[in-house]
Amino acid sequence: MKTFSKMLIAGSLLTAAAGLVALPQFAASPDEPTPAFHAEAPKDALPPTMEASIFTDIQTFNAYVVAGRSKKVLYQQPCYCHCDRSQGHGSLLDCFVSRHGSGCDICQKEDFYSYEQTRKGKTPAQIREGIIHGEWQKLDTTKYTKNYLPPLATPAK
Repeated sequence: MKTFSKMLIAGSLLTAAAGLVALPQFAASPDEPTPAFHAEAPKDALPPTMEASIFTDIQTFNAYVVAGRSKKVLYQQPCYCHCDRSQGHGSLLDCFVSRHGSGCDICQKEDFYSYEQTRKGKTPAQIREGIIHGEWQKLDTTKYTKNYLPPLATPAK
C-alpha cells in the first residue's frame, strides 16, 4: 500500500512538473516578443489564400473567404498561435496561404478581427495594436458559423 501511495505521489509530481514546463508556451507575458509580421504593405503581389470551397466547416470556409478579401492587412499582422516559431510563418497571411488556418482558432479569430476592424476604417497598424493587446480574444465568432459568406467575385475577362 505504501508503494502504491509513493507511486501515486510521484506520478502527481511529474504531471505537475510537466504542466509547469508546458504552461509558458501558452501564456502571454509582457516581456514576450511580438510574433512575426510585416510593418509595411507589400511591394509585390501576395500569394493567393487557399480556396475556401475545399473546407466544409462553415466557420473555416468563412475564415478563408475573409482572408482572401484582406490579404494586404493580414500580411501586416502577427499571429499569436506562434506559427512563426513552429511553421516559419512571416505573418497572419501565411496561415491562410496554407491549411494551418483551418485548424487554428487563434488564426481564425485574428482573421475575423482584422476583417471587422478594416471594415470599421482602421489602418493595419491600428489593427496590429489591437491584436497585440489581445482585443481579438473578445471577438464572438458565432455569426461566422451560421451562413456561408459569398466568395470574392472573379473579375470578368
